[in-house]
Amino acid sequence: MRIAVLLDSAIGAAQVRPLLPVAHAAATVVTSRTRLTGLAMDGAEFLTVGLVDPDAAATILAQRVGADRIAAEPLAADQVVTRCAGLPLAICVVGARMAARPQQPLSATAEALLREGDRLTVLRLDGEAAVRGVLDASYRALEPAAGRLYRLLGLLPVPEFTSEVAGAAAELSRAEADALLDTLAGVHLLEEPAAGRYRFHDLVRLHARERGTAEESPEQGGAAVRRVGEHYLATATAVEALIMPSHRFLPRDCLQPPLHVPELTDESEALAWFERERDQLAAVLRDGARARRYGLVWQLADAMQPMFIRLRPHALQLEAHALGLDAARKSGDRIAEQWMLTSGGQGLRSAGRIRESADWYAQALEVSRANGDVRAEAQSWTGLGHAHRQLGELDAARAEFEEAMRLRTAIGYRRGVGLLRIALGEVAVDAADEAEAVRQLEAAIEDLTAVSDPYEVCRARAIMGRAHIRAGRYDLARVALETAREGFVAAGAPPWQARTVEWLGELALAKGDLVLARERFTAAHEAYRQLAAPDVARLARRLAEIAPAPAEPNGGETEEG
Repeated sequence: MRIAVLLDSAIGAAQVRPLLPVAHAAATVVTSRTRLTGLAMDGAEFLTVGLVDPDAAATILAQRVGADRIAAEPLAADQVVTRCAGLPLAICVVGARMAARPQQPLSATAEALLREGDRLTVLRLDGEAAVRGVLDASYRALEPAAGRLYRLLGLLPVPEFTSEVAGAAAELSRAEADALLDTLAGVHLLEEPAAGRYRFHDLVRLHARERGTAEESPEQGGAAVRRVGEHYLATATAVEALIMPSHRFLPRDCLQPPLHVPELTDESEALAWFERERDQLAAVLRDGARARRYGLVWQLADAMQPMFIRLRPHALQLEAHALGLDAARKSGDRIAEQWMLTSGGQGLRSAGRIRESADWYAQALEVSRANGDVRAEAQSWTGLGHAHRQLGELDAARAEFEEAMRLRTAIGYRRGVGLLRIALGEVAVDAADEAEAVRQLEAAIEDLTAVSDPYEVCRARAIMGRAHIRAGRYDLARVALETAREGFVAAGAPPWQARTVEWLGELALAKGDLVLARERFTAAHEAYRQLAAPDVARLARRLAEIAPAPAEPNGGETEEG
């Protein structure tokens, strides 16, 4: 006889084993909120029941409340589905609630679910807190250490957790934090979307935050949030030192030595950390601003500078510097203010907001002079020069770069002198003075090679390639641009990879190869699009100006001759 057995809500493998049928033609399905890994010894196969996708959730909702009500309020129905976040129990509960209230518009439930503080309360039936009750049961079964970590994670502003972050929050070793994270994932209070990275489901996060607020004192919760913020500050500072060792470092304020700063060994690994933690860093900045942790905010914005320069996340860069400048001013730190103005001016310039950039640099010049900081004054002049060059005001740009050169030479800042030679080379290229451009750029390469800055050497080579194009020295241009592009790939610098590909397109266009030019410009346009760079529209116009590639003969076949 064939038999099928369903064992629902099992607590552990020991509870299941006595109930397993011994017949050969038998199948047993066991459901549980825990992993029941012990059943692997009995030949069990494991299937994680995931979240319901939006289309399936909408279908479940329509089955509960009727397709006519969904059709009458499609926006409200979509909002309900979104706010249940794919959790089957939540969808079923809210569907049953709405079915029991046929005269109530769906928008009323959607509005109630919008308020995070009320969401778990709304998800109840006949007085029973259905979703909260399930989560309460899982939470009560946790050992004290796992329960404490669950509460503290619920209070954090970051969307994902690693063992380093969990260790910082709860003052645990990485091994202890890793074990407790695994415990929470084992009872499905955490998800593990990627190896070693955990997150809450939206409704579980609300429950964890409730428990944290109720059971942790404000001092304990605040200290956990502070430690995690300082963890990100310390790690970003270490990454900054690896990628930009010559960057001028401002003070870092940590109330206690940060735990578990990862050991990164090369630039590509360091940039990958910035890319991976981008959303976390943004969350720490925003939470720090709300909580008036002004030192953390401007210091973290400063430590993120390598990410802003190499990866160009324009929206985050602008937000970070707006928050950082406000924090520096509210804390009364004039040194921090001048650096937020100069680095924020660079962000505005990268985002194509040139006149605003010039205004920030002008403010930075005023503050740096008041502070008596010659190096910062030179940086302000440099920023003004870049802004005026992009506005086409070449004489003003040249004069500002030369003033910055005078100041940097006086203080013996060779790397800064090399960077200014690149800037003067760009002005010369724009002015069609190829000889002056090559002279400045060759000197820049010498200076930057001497201070071991291969990234900036690549920038100088790329701009020199453009100068060679203008002078008709196409072979030299190709070598310079290809060498620079290889360097940018090695350095993990997508914005300059895109720019170099664009200039290789200029080279092809200058040589009359429209097919290759279009190919290069198309590749650059796609790279800029992925970076959300302001160059996208410019490249689109440029592509439109180039006639489409002619059709190949013989239906696309080629002949060798």
